[in-house]
Amino acid sequence: MSENRPPSAARVVVGVSGSLGGATALGRAAYEARSRGAELWPVLAWEPPEGDVVSRRFPSSAHMAEEWERLARERLIKALREAFGGTDTGLPGQALVVRGAPGPALVRTAGRADDLLVIGAGRRGRLHRALWPSVSRHCLAHATCPVLAVPPSPLQADLASVHRRNVWRLRLNTDDLERELRSVPPEV
Repeated sequence: MSENRPPSAARVVVGVSGSLGGATALGRAAYEARSRGAELWPVLAWEPPEGDVVSRRFPSSAHMAEEWERLARERLIKALREAFGGTDTGLPGQALVVRGAPGPALVRTAGRADDLLVIGAGRRGRLHRALWPSVSRHCLAHATCPVLAVPPSPLQADLASVHRRNVWRLRLNTDDLERELRSVPPEV
């Protein structure tokens, strides 16, 4: 006897990391979920600091897994609060904390053909690209559903520039700010 199940709702799965790029991707994913009438599934992937292979070989690190998962859950809650003002996104769906490398974990979670996977596509230099694997490249290469790569906010580059200038104790370039202030009409 076969069961008649209603088709499951389309999902927008988004990778959350707690970074500015992740916040931009989360905002875009919420917009896409609203416009498509889909569920929003924010996903934060984590793995032990030394990696899963080492963690499995040494049972002493197994008791730390609960603590690492708790920290990952806290980071996901913080990201949701920063994006939505609370843990309620205002959309159906659920937030997940998944153990594993971010790229494969996101591809596994967004495994249905009607899913949309939203990822942040941050700017990365050659050195960073050589030393750390790219989550966005992995998702684009291996996902079985459409993938939306969200570029970083233009404000992120400005913030990084200000941070570099502060680290090197360089004077901030205020020419743009002065021009904008001159163009604003005086209040009456």
